[in-house]
Formats: sequence, structure tokens, C-alpha cells
Amino acid sequence: MANTSECRWLLVKAQKAVLSPSHDISPASVLVDRTTGKVIEVTTGNKALVTQTDPTKTEVMVLSKDQVLIPGLLDAHVHLNEPGRTEWEGFATGTRAAAAGGISTVIDMPLNAIPPTTTPANFETKLAAASGQCHVDVGFWGGVVPDNAEELPNLISMGVRGFKCFLIESGVDEFPCVNEAQVRLAMDKLANTNSLFLFHAEMEAGVSYNVEGDERAYSSFLNSRPQVLETTAIDMIIRLTREYHQKNKPVNTHIVHLSAASAIPAIRAAKKEGLPLTVETCFHYLNFTSEAIEDGATHYKCCPPIREAVNRDALWDALLDGTIDYVVSDHSPCTAQLKKLDSGDFAQAWGGIASVQFGLPVLWSEGRKRGATIQNIVHWLSYAPAKLTQLSHRKGQVCVGHDADLAIWRPDAAFDIKIEDIQFKNKLSPYIGKHFQGTVDRTLVRGQVVFDRAAISSFPPPLGKVILE
Repeated sequence: MANTSECRWLLVKAQKAVLSPSHDISPASVLVDRTTGKVIEVTTGNKALVTQTDPTKTEVMVLSKDQVLIPGLLDAHVHLNEPGRTEWEGFATGTRAAAAGGISTVIDMPLNAIPPTTTPANFETKLAAASGQCHVDVGFWGGVVPDNAEELPNLISMGVRGFKCFLIESGVDEFPCVNEAQVRLAMDKLANTNSLFLFHAEMEAGVSYNVEGDERAYSSFLNSRPQVLETTAIDMIIRLTREYHQKNKPVNTHIVHLSAASAIPAIRAAKKEGLPLTVETCFHYLNFTSEAIEDGATHYKCCPPIREAVNRDALWDALLDGTIDYVVSDHSPCTAQLKKLDSGDFAQAWGGIASVQFGLPVLWSEGRKRGATIQNIVHWLSYAPAKLTQLSHRKGQVCVGHDADLAIWRPDAAFDIKIEDIQFKNKLSPYIGKHFQGTVDRTLVRGQVVFDRAAISSFPPPLGKVILE
């Protein structure tokens, strides 16, 4: 019997596995060399492994018949808020929650931490804060703010995956929004690179819209962030993407947290045109509807907002037909005080939804009603985000040479989200008390177990690494 704490090798044997979006569900065996953290052999069906290992140094993990093995998930939009706002979240708690959700890699957003990731010195500060705290692997987005275009090449050389900007005020003073001229300065630096240029796609539209009403009423908040804010911003993004593409100076542009279904036709047309434009949406836009949000329920507030049921249906259609590339949490927690639950004032409450732990069951529970398959889930939550974050050479699927990042879950297991199960710092989320299917049992990063539901009260020490390649 092997002593698992000393085992060089890990053999995972699954009766059901989906190893990539193109892989049919089937039995699989995955052999991992823990000294490198890499997959060294994969067999499917009932084929025997070729590689011979010492049984006394091999841990064998046999999955039950109701468990499915899939690649570890990659959440490309997470606010970990450290340093500077660790009362909101931190590397330790945020990545522990990610691990409990089947996530093996997160990409940290450049804002809400102080300082923001907008200069090399600020990035060094963030890397120092992350050291020794991460339960999963962590990559980083840089930020575009006024007057930092000259910093972008150095941040690329330091390993950021790309850059995010706001076209409307971000809500934090240290990360101001940019105008078109400043966007162009950044695009000049990012042209003909692999970096992704991410846009919070809301901007003032130059038209009047209703901002009056009861501050406790969700309808008042929804009316204050109409779809035209998104469509105006997205029209500008597409126009600039086309201009730079036609000048043979292509920039890979990306729309974060798409909420407005009215923007889908323009996005679909831009993609058909061959422009280098990609899009994400969020679990909450695909799950909740504005009609069901009660007045004063400020834990549902996010920007752009959760919209009507017909809008949700259109987002699902765009996801299923490939117009939307992948799905993220946009995990943006804060303290209970900042959510203004006592007053229920949507105008004053912080906008952000804490959800990094629950994306897989949320997406699966709603998606399976609409014909989504486990292969779709693997594509949306692992393969596609790994590709867009330039990590597809080591993340996003289970194959030889890739990191042994694995998630083990039970698609048919139903559960209710309870406060005591939440691993992120502030136990405030609209998902609490909701019923879902798809229980995550284990998460592995580079062949090491970073979450085990059977031992949820005793997390292993942080084993995650920062990704700077």
C-alpha cells in the first residue's frame, strides 16, 4: 500500500471523463508525475497504461460511478482585492473559494486592490502580497488608466495576460476611466501582440434616460443602467478594433461581463467580419432575472445589471451559438456594510456579486435545461478561457504535457448553498439558499489535491503558484 504523502505518481481512474470539449464522455485513466505536476499519459476506454510506475510510490484515485472527471476550471475574471482592501477579500480566502468550486486557475483583476496593477512597481507589490497565499494558480490582468500607456510594454514583459480599462467610472478613485483618445494610446502599444485588451463596456450615451424612482426598488437601479450604455461602448470598441485591424495593427479586444442582449447583433456581425473580438458573460446574468429581484435586495447589485428574463434567454442563445466565448464569475465581493443591506439603497450599495465558488453548478443547473452538455461546460469554463489568457499550452484540457489540473464532480448531485459552506471572506451572496445540481468533490492543481469535500474543514496548505510566463 502506497503512502500517499510520499507518492511521486498519481493515477486517476474515472468511469466517466470529459477531457476536452471534443472528447466524448468515456472511461479514462490519467497518470501524473507529481515532481513536475504534468500529465504523462492518458488512456480512454479500457486501454491499459503503457508507463510502468513503482506501486509503492503511486497513489491510485478511483472515482465512483456518479463522479465525472473534467479539466480544472479557469475563472478569468476575479477580484482578489489584495493588497489594500483585504477586508473585502484576499488571496488566501478567494483562492480557497475557487478551489472549492473546481477552479484550478484564476486571473486576478487589476483594480480594487491598492495599488492597482497599472505600473511595474505596483505589480511587484501585488506579487509580494500573493506570495505563499494561493490555493490555486493565479495569473494577472494589468490595467489601462489615463497616462499609463508607456507602462504597458514593461507589464507585458513581467507576465500580465492583458489589460482592462473602464469606459465609465469604475467606482474606485485609484482606477479612473479612459476616453477614446486614451484607448487609442493603449491600442498603439498593444497592436500586434498576444495581449488581450479588456473593456468594461459601459459609457455615457448622450441620451436621456430615467434615473428617478425609489432607491430601494430594483427597477430604479435597472433603469439607471440601460442597455444603451453597453451598446454605445461596444459600438466604439468594434469601430476601433476594425480600424486597427484594417491598418494591419490588430489588437485583440475583449468585452467583459456582457449583460445587454441588444449588443449581440453587432458583436455577431463583427465576429463574422473576422475582427479579433471576444466576449464573456457572467453566471449571474445567465441565472438570475430582474423580475425576481426584490426591492432592497442589494446583494444582487452589479454593473452592468442583471436584466429581464427575455434578455437572459438571448444571452443563453448567444452562448450556445458561440457568439459569447466563455463565462466567468466576476467575483467582486465587499463587506456587508458596503452592500447597504440595512437601508436597501441600490444607489449607495457597492456593485459586485460574490460567486467564484459556485460557477460550475450555477451554469450547469441552468444550462442543462437548455441542452448544454458537459463538453459545453468544459469549453466555456476551461478550454476557451485558457486559450484567451494565453495558457492553452498548459491549461484548459487534460492531455499529455499539460498541468495536471483536474476537477471531480457529480453532475446529478443536488444541494443547497449554505453560509457555512462558503469559503470566500464575506459570506454575502445572492446564491445563498438557492438549489443547484453539480457538486464539486475534489480539485487538483498540478496533481496535488487542493480541495476535498470530504475534508472541507481542513484545507491543505497553499500550493498554487503565480503564472508569469
